[in-house]
Amino acid sequence: MTIKKHIPNLITLLNLFCGCIALVFAFNQDFEMAFYFVCLGIFLDFFDGFFARLLNVSSPLGLQLDSLADMVTSGVVPGLVMFQMMISHASTAAAGHLQFFPYLGFIIALGSCYRLANFNIDTRQTDSFIGLPTPANALFILSLPLVLKYTDSLILIELLTNPWFLLVVTLLSAYMLNAEIPLFSLKIKKFSFKENALQVIFLTCSLLLLVFFRYLGIPLLILFYVLLSVLNNKVLKK
Repeated sequence: MTIKKHIPNLITLLNLFCGCIALVFAFNQDFEMAFYFVCLGIFLDFFDGFFARLLNVSSPLGLQLDSLADMVTSGVVPGLVMFQMMISHASTAAAGHLQFFPYLGFIIALGSCYRLANFNIDTRQTDSFIGLPTPANALFILSLPLVLKYTDSLILIELLTNPWFLLVVTLLSAYMLNAEIPLFSLKIKKFSFKENALQVIFLTCSLLLLVFFRYLGIPLLILFYVLLSVLNNKVLKK
């Protein structure tokens, strides 16, 4: 076997390695480092498929490895982060018989697992997505403790330290991962503004959100991505 056949799989395994490191940081409640390693894992996740197509070495093994790596980096890590957020703030609102409350954060991991398994057999998701991709969902969840850490907004602090609000976010996260909502892909196949206007608008707005709002810009751009997709779907139906 030639070495080039193993390059995409090696990149995928590096994604998994980043996810494992992020888990350690999340266990220690170092959410910033966990966030950075998840970002690195997602970056590698993009390039494993890119190199597989470039080298023409796509394989069923690569597809399975990709999902398994994503399950850790974009599934288990955000579930653990939500668990840690809940366990830090659930003592007052979920005492006594509700001490299991923080474990509900792992519903995110369950939703991610189902979404990844379904993605492998869903032939509709070759050029677009049905439901929120797990990397986008992971970035959304991992940004929340960082928003809480750096914000001065009393409203955001109140919301992000409320375990019931975190539970609502958890349930919405699991739902959006598997919702029958078509979302546009960020892949640019042709260098034409007309054919990629939606992607260009989104990337430009995303950059502005990150520059002006920093970590708060991440959940805002994920929400913007979903809303822009819904509006685009309505326009296409007309």
